[in-house]
Amino acid sequence: MNASPADQLRLLDLADLDARISRAQHARANPPQAARVRELLGERQRLSQELTVRLGIRDDLRTEIARIESDVAVVDARRTRDESRLAASTSPKEAQGLESELQALARRKSTLEDAELEAMDRLEQAEAAVAEQEELITATNAEGAELSAEAKRLVADADAVIDAATRDRDVVRASVPEALFAMYERVAARTTGAALLRRRTCEGCRMELSGTDLEKLRTASDDAVVTCPECGCILVRTEESGL
Repeated sequence: MNASPADQLRLLDLADLDARISRAQHARANPPQAARVRELLGERQRLSQELTVRLGIRDDLRTEIARIESDVAVVDARRTRDESRLAASTSPKEAQGLESELQALARRKSTLEDAELEAMDRLEQAEAAVAEQEELITATNAEGAELSAEAKRLVADADAVIDAATRDRDVVRASVPEALFAMYERVAARTTGAALLRRRTCEGCRMELSGTDLEKLRTASDDAVVTCPECGCILVRTEESGL
């Protein structure tokens, strides 16, 4: 195929824009924050599961304390009733029985109060454990939100690059002859579409061409469309090519 050197030079603009679009598409699909966000999602799930366990312990202790307080209230009610009966009693035998029961109630209340103090101490620890876990989850959520926002900004930037480069590509593409563009598209489907030959090196694959290959390029006409023998991209020759 033949094409003017000016038309071949435009292929470099196409290749540059395609590379820009490809990089932006990769950045959009693979923001650097994505891996850490996935880690944080897993961490948040683990932390939430642990929080559920700690909440269960705290709630059980609250239930236990409420039960103890209810038992204390029952004991107090019985003591008040027995003290009233004792004050009004005229029977020594009944008075002795009431005093015995009051002593038992006092021991029971003391036991309940000791149990309540111990349970309240454990509740304080459980509430501290819950608060600690909630702080970890809050910190995890905050980091995740920040990274997600950064990723969204990068994706938006990539979208902007893709839109601008695509518009520029359409302009360049309109100035390239149809047959040359079709060849470029076929090549670009498997490798770099076009690259400059600079100082005997293909800038598509960074390989220096052999003497035999360079001799073939020297003898090719200026309007001949040539390809790199190494990577197959369209080689654009200029005064920098070293031929």
